[in-house]
Amino acid sequence: MPGKFCINLTCAKDNPDKATVAFVVANAAVASDQETVVFLSTEGVRVAVAGYADEIAEEGFAPLKELMANFAAAGGKIYVCSPCFKKRKLDETALVAGAVMVGGAKLVEFMSTGCPSLSY
Repeated sequence: MPGKFCINLTCAKDNPDKATVAFVVANAAVASDQETVVFLSTEGVRVAVAGYADEIAEEGFAPLKELMANFAAAGGKIYVCSPCFKKRKLDETALVAGAVMVGGAKLVEFMSTGCPSLSY
């Protein structure tokens, strides 16, 4: 029976290393049969906009765009903090594959039965 795993990402181009590593770990979790959610909050919501992550490529890692696409294709979910997204006046019609707008209650529901989480 698969478990759950949650990663909270709070940065984007302001810290591309953390943004990249968050999705490296997320891919490892989903590949390990964990129901995996990446929760994007504060500045992290920016990576949910199609095209934004295209320029992020940290040495030694696959490009962030590729990591995100692989994560979504493997069944990973990307939860985007709706208030954080709206505060930044981003385009809700331009979300990347696997991304959905959520409020805090959706994250609490996912984590309510207990699951490990990491924050970047």
